[in-house]
Amino acid sequence: MSVHATTETVDEAAIVAQAETALGDIANIKSEIGNVIFGQEDVIQNAIVAILSGGHALLVGVPGLAKTKLVDTLGTVLGLDSGRIQFTPDLMPADILGSEVLEEGEGGKRHFRFVKGPIFTQLLMADEINRASPRTQSALLQAMQEYHVTVAGQHYDLPAPFHVLATQNPLEQEGTYPLPEAQLDRFLMQIDITYPEVEAERRILIDTTGIDAAVANPVVTAQRLQELQTLVRRMPVPESVVEAILRLVRSARPGTGTDATDRHVAWGPGPRASQSLMLCARARALYEGRFAPSVDDVRALAEPILQHRMALTFAARAEGMSVGTVIAGLVDALE
Repeated sequence: MSVHATTETVDEAAIVAQAETALGDIANIKSEIGNVIFGQEDVIQNAIVAILSGGHALLVGVPGLAKTKLVDTLGTVLGLDSGRIQFTPDLMPADILGSEVLEEGEGGKRHFRFVKGPIFTQLLMADEINRASPRTQSALLQAMQEYHVTVAGQHYDLPAPFHVLATQNPLEQEGTYPLPEAQLDRFLMQIDITYPEVEAERRILIDTTGIDAAVANPVVTAQRLQELQTLVRRMPVPESVVEAILRLVRSARPGTGTDATDRHVAWGPGPRASQSLMLCARARALYEGRFAPSVDDVRALAEPILQHRMALTFAARAEGMSVGTVIAGLVDALE
């Protein structure tokens, strides 16, 4: 017992020491991004939390709210190789993954050579992902889940770390295709971007219309980011947080004994939502300078993690209800 206890003490001490160092890195990351992106603190927090958790994020908002600039800034600050794909209705899967080309070598021998597509990067911005056809959207599925692509029967590993930050226009705009449920579930969270507050917009007017514009600088390397992601997975989670996650996610599924859910929810989140909440609660705690998550982290992350994994019944939509309203009721029930 004493040896086991000593080992646990050493592990806890090592995690605390690593977390203390990580807090400084995360503070510098927040500061550097804040020099370029004004306001939108919740958006920045959720985007960093998603990356620290090792996942992908879907940024939803009307054009002109600095979604592209946020992704570019994150790539620079986090020291990641970044790429961008502009999704259009005529985009094909090969335009994303790459394709084989026939080459003629010495002696007239011909062979195929794989030319990698823009997906082979560490931080991929899938811009206006819902403007592409479902066939092209599905080309990202394997990459986002398995971190490799298959072309002509050959597997090609993607760089590590690999993250997709996709932007999406509201579906009521013309020329958009709703993302299928399987695609949505691959995103760790959906981050809704709203219009900036008046003071933030005032600063945007003053600081971005002059000759000199703020430029982000690298703060960490890709290797350091991977170390932070490993640290997030090692952080302890109190039993109360585990129970809160289970209660919240299971209460969002029809047939679990919750009358309101049975009336309003057509289908609810699967186990991947629970996994996402567990990881993001840890990352959010570290982002805010704490060494362990709390139930408040679960409450704060409920909507961005659950909203794209749920669908309302026809009756609920007819009553004017939204997924956010349903989730808010489930969160209140955690009290």
